[in-house]
Amino acid sequence: MNDFWSGVGVDLHLEPDAGDGRRVGLERALRDAVRDGRLTPGTRLPATRRLATELGVSRGTAKAAYDQLVAEGYLTARQGSGTQVASLPSADAEAPNTAARARTPRFDLRPGSPDVGAFPAAAWLRALRRAIATAPLLAYDYGDPRGRIELRTALSGYLGRARGVIAPPERIVITSGYVQGLALLTRVLEGGTVAMEDPGLPFHREVVRRNGGTVVPVRVDERGACAEELGEDCGAVVVTPAHQYPTGVTLRPERRRSLTDWARARGGLIVEDDYDGEFRYDRQPVGALQGMAPGQVVYLGTASKTLGPALRLGWMVLPPHLVDAVADAKLHSDHHTESIGQLALAELIDSHAYDRHVRACRLRYRRRRDQLLDRLGNRHTVRGIAAGLHALVEVADEAEVLERAEAEGLALGRLGEHWHGSGEGRPQGLVVGYGTPRERVYPEALAVLGKVLDGG
Repeated sequence: MNDFWSGVGVDLHLEPDAGDGRRVGLERALRDAVRDGRLTPGTRLPATRRLATELGVSRGTAKAAYDQLVAEGYLTARQGSGTQVASLPSADAEAPNTAARARTPRFDLRPGSPDVGAFPAAAWLRALRRAIATAPLLAYDYGDPRGRIELRTALSGYLGRARGVIAPPERIVITSGYVQGLALLTRVLEGGTVAMEDPGLPFHREVVRRNGGTVVPVRVDERGACAEELGEDCGAVVVTPAHQYPTGVTLRPERRRSLTDWARARGGLIVEDDYDGEFRYDRQPVGALQGMAPGQVVYLGTASKTLGPALRLGWMVLPPHLVDAVADAKLHSDHHTESIGQLALAELIDSHAYDRHVRACRLRYRRRRDQLLDRLGNRHTVRGIAAGLHALVEVADEAEVLERAEAEGLALGRLGEHWHGSGEGRPQGLVVGYGTPRERVYPEALAVLGKVLDGG
């Protein structure tokens, strides 16, 4: 029986086995549906007369099955409310919930996320409504693997004026985020040797490895990635020039020139991860590296830090010779990124609501960084430029500080996990993300951080 639930607003596939009798078969089918979650607590069941008609059984059989399951506690029956699925206690429910509570910190200062509570819901809803009202019918069909032309055109203008990126719409490919862009590019390059910053995000190194690449480290110092140390077998290098993650340094002009000179001389490819380039607090943001060498740089950006990771919208600006190959890889990966969100983001950018939101976020995160520095005072050294959503705080013993933090319910990032290979003998530090906490809990989170760092 496929559709007897349509009268009560839900659908459920149910096939009673009459081998042991119709009543027993119906009881078993309903009991199994409740146990495995296909019938959730509170679901209203059809009246016995309708159920009997749909199944071709007598009303007495249907009523007897309901009565038995009510007696067993699977169903509830109240006059005027009909028969509903009961809420059943789960033997496994308490343990996972307890474990989840134990894993959830009181205060989360881990890096990587913005304040998602600042998502511009009203502006996004307006943009979404306008986008849907004006969208062509083809927007609801399969689309260009490169992405909607509306968003690629909007990004072309925005990236040019805000980040100095040379981004004609035909050289932009929309992705579901940075990770997909990095994976697609690695596949197009057919693996090969890819240099990645040391320290750097280990998850990104794993993305390259899982898509066929061989990862080698390129050292980062106070001037950024050491381009002069790139080996002859290296075909590509992944860098975060505007605000290196996790050290927080910016790639100095001489290093930028060295990197682009290397790419031109060796035919190498620079992959620029501009994950938080809009957020610079002490001066105008440094322009993207891509503007210096658009034929040698793949520029990757996302809405994850400006709007929120849930949108799953990113973009690649590619050298001309890579556009078709990446579009083909995208086609055979997921065909295309969902279209409606693309149209909404295009509307948000074209209306300049995106710019206004980014400016507001810049002020908010600058204030948070200032609060962090004020709280730590002169007692602790904070590394990195005034930018982004994280800061690197030097410590003598990561393990000791993290143990105190855990006892206080405070979650922090650690520098040690970012090194290629063992972190033994390397500098130690905490990667503090000041973007994640909600506004109302941030001061208390800072107070706990100060207590932990001071050894209290």
